[in-house]
Amino acid sequence: MFIYNAGYAQNTGKITGKITDQKSGESLIGATVLVQLNSKGASANVDGEYILTLPAGTYTLMVKYVGYQNKLISDVKVAAGKVTNLNVVLAESKSQTLNEVTIRATFKQESVNSLYAAQKNNAAVTDGITAETIKRSPDKSASEVLRRVSGATIQDNKFVVVRGLSDRYNNAMLDGTSLPSTEPNRKAFSFDIVPANLIDNIIINKTATPNLPGDFAGGAVQIVTKDIPDENFISINAGLGYNTNTTFKDFQSGYRNLSDYFGFDNGSRKLPSNFPSTATLTSTNGLSNQQSIAPLKSLNSNFNVYHLTAAPNQNYQLSAGLVKDIGKNGNRFGAIFALTYRNSLQTIQNGTIDYNVYQYNDTKYKFSTSVGALANFAYSYGKNRITFKNIYNRTFDDLYLYRTGYNESTSFPDNHFTAFDLVEKGLYKGTLQGDHGLAGNSKLTWVGSFSNFTNNQPDQRKTNYALKGNVYSADNGSVGKQNARYFADLNENIISGQADYSLPVNFFKQKATFKLGAASQYRDRSFTPRFIGPYINSSDPEALATSDLPLNQIFSKSVIDKGYYKLTEITSLKDAYTANTLTNAGYAMLDNKFGDKTRLVWGLRVEKFDLHLNDRDATTTETRLNDLNFLPSANFTYNITPKSNFRLSYSRTVARPELRELSETGYFDFELLATVIGSKTLKSTQIQNFDIRYELYPSAGQIISISGFYKNFNNAIEQTIDDQVSTPIISYFNVQRANNLGVEFELRKTLDFISPSLKNTTFYTNLALISSKVIDDNKSKLPNGSRPMVGQAPYVINMGLLQTAFNNKLSANVLYNRVGKRIFAAGIQYPSVYENPRDVLDVQLAYKVFKNKGEFKLNASDLLNQNTLFYYKESVATYSLAQGSILNRYKTGSTFTLSYSYTF
Repeated sequence: MFIYNAGYAQNTGKITGKITDQKSGESLIGATVLVQLNSKGASANVDGEYILTLPAGTYTLMVKYVGYQNKLISDVKVAAGKVTNLNVVLAESKSQTLNEVTIRATFKQESVNSLYAAQKNNAAVTDGITAETIKRSPDKSASEVLRRVSGATIQDNKFVVVRGLSDRYNNAMLDGTSLPSTEPNRKAFSFDIVPANLIDNIIINKTATPNLPGDFAGGAVQIVTKDIPDENFISINAGLGYNTNTTFKDFQSGYRNLSDYFGFDNGSRKLPSNFPSTATLTSTNGLSNQQSIAPLKSLNSNFNVYHLTAAPNQNYQLSAGLVKDIGKNGNRFGAIFALTYRNSLQTIQNGTIDYNVYQYNDTKYKFSTSVGALANFAYSYGKNRITFKNIYNRTFDDLYLYRTGYNESTSFPDNHFTAFDLVEKGLYKGTLQGDHGLAGNSKLTWVGSFSNFTNNQPDQRKTNYALKGNVYSADNGSVGKQNARYFADLNENIISGQADYSLPVNFFKQKATFKLGAASQYRDRSFTPRFIGPYINSSDPEALATSDLPLNQIFSKSVIDKGYYKLTEITSLKDAYTANTLTNAGYAMLDNKFGDKTRLVWGLRVEKFDLHLNDRDATTTETRLNDLNFLPSANFTYNITPKSNFRLSYSRTVARPELRELSETGYFDFELLATVIGSKTLKSTQIQNFDIRYELYPSAGQIISISGFYKNFNNAIEQTIDDQVSTPIISYFNVQRANNLGVEFELRKTLDFISPSLKNTTFYTNLALISSKVIDDNKSKLPNGSRPMVGQAPYVINMGLLQTAFNNKLSANVLYNRVGKRIFAAGIQYPSVYENPRDVLDVQLAYKVFKNKGEFKLNASDLLNQNTLFYYKESVATYSLAQGSILNRYKTGSTFTLSYSYTF
């Protein structure tokens, strides 16, 4: 198929693009594109898209639509075997007479006009990036692309933070429907699983419109993947990476299976299906020592620590696209496929924990594998389009931690702690969508989606040795959450559906668009953890002496056979839970134009949210949330000049607690030495949002803007840290109110105003200064009465410099990011934990070869390699913590990646 089309393309090329309204950006369904001096023509489909297949040459096109001025575009060049992209914007006819008015433009002029229109026509305050811009960057994934969007920062190379607000205040959407969280304990999506070259566009809405889900305050991140490619292609990419902490150095880990390299445990870590139940192990007498032998031997007994030389990081991607024209009516079928593979090793040495009674040094070794697949199909016929989009990703993170140091609260303070911790995550999302152009340029869109998310921890093993006399002895005389084997399975399904209808209407003698829609989402989750472990249940001196054995022998089958151990379980009835939510929503909105310069998009969204959560404790009541939210919004735009806008916006939104935050299950986080526990009493947060913005577009693709925003939170959910049982507890509670006031500045500008020689040099920056305040009259929850919001940074700085040369064959990109000091967990009687600012500097070089079909890329990430630091800031009379005591401090190293891609 590809060979045949390549031969055919030697004599012909294609012109494709989208036809939209100059003021609203709405697709003009059925608009026609005609070739002058030729009868060849095409009509725009339901998305306003058209395609023309023509012999190589230079053409003049006439674009027409009823009620709009005709546009004659000259100098449109078609190259053999190539695709020419030409987006067109049409202006409404100002005359009611039958005389046609024709506007003349060249190909270059119209390309600039369409880019201006796309930048200015968003109804809400938005920032985004298109496929054309992504092509000119060396980014591999959506997370890397998002770093270039104003107001967005990336944490851990995968999680997005908008306007400095924490995870819970952001929403992630893929192909029109909300994404499940990829993290079990927080509302966050790992954006690194979406390949950059398959993204059509990314938009971050910073203000709400009624057709968007109402659960965000920072931003709603919308990713749209490609469906029908412009042309057939096959693309391969391969890369190797070097980390200064890890590569070619000693690397330690637990046992490794071949399947681990493909993201799947082979079952050797899994709890056997015939393993004794929780009820059996927690019964009055439980199992005897002899009865414990068989189930203990069924568990994996390999506690060896293996040494190897760390290989370079690897990443590979194979993607392919197919497009076929069907018949002579412009019908098209398209498909895009992608496979991705990544494997990396990371060593973190000299990690520090130094607070209260703890003085520890950590060394961590993480083996990570990620595999992903994408398959999108689309069929466009007449004024209709049907798409079926699928994405799957699986991550495998296996951590080995070795900790040495002191816990002065114990009788034997000198400790050597070991943890083996594997986390497997899987995400599938399938979306079926139909877009239908109806009479009178009305449009109906329907979407159905299914998502499945799994997060499993098979056989997390934690063991501590304490110095007793002259020997380090294992703490195997009891079982606790710091000294046990942990198995957990989380499974979540999400089914959602949505229908939207838009209808052009006349309002105050002006064209307007009326939209209404309804959506429903059902979410179902089950979480089943088990804390199990053996302990010495004998006074026999030989049995007690087993604690002096090394780690790789203490739980061996030969020791278990002696019958010294008793198997027990410490799982609480509150640890496991099942939960489901049902969200039903409806909206109505009107997109009004008043004259040539003024636009108002306003309406109301109503969301009904029901949540049910149950644990296994019969003495506790069901956790329920039952909210009815009325969410009005209004976005006002005034076109001061053809190159500038003034915007005002108001919206009401909501932030709901995550399921894990409502569950009272206690999870011990050994990396933070803290227990994480939820609260059944959490309420949803109600948020009032106000925005003002001035934006100027000096040239196409360039912007200067300044924005102000104010947000008022009622019942804001805050993460707290406290210490009442000698182990810090991280939990959640609602504060009465909070507010957030900020100013945002964005600049993206070529530097040719300094010198014509800098026309290929682009400077871009976005800066945000934010002041937040939490207020609560309940002094037991907020001892000082007020403080900054948890997770809210006081400032965010993103800066970059992009240089292209040799007709865009060479590009160099320098990126700088800094996020201000912010609270990680707020103290009540305990001091608050802050995350320290760090300077992050990335450099990316790319060079295209073989007629731009091949490309070498060199990425240098986190060149400064500054400490990631979480520390206690304030002193509290109740505790003797010194200011600056360290909860966690570490360096991840700088990473250098060289990759090569080629497109056939």
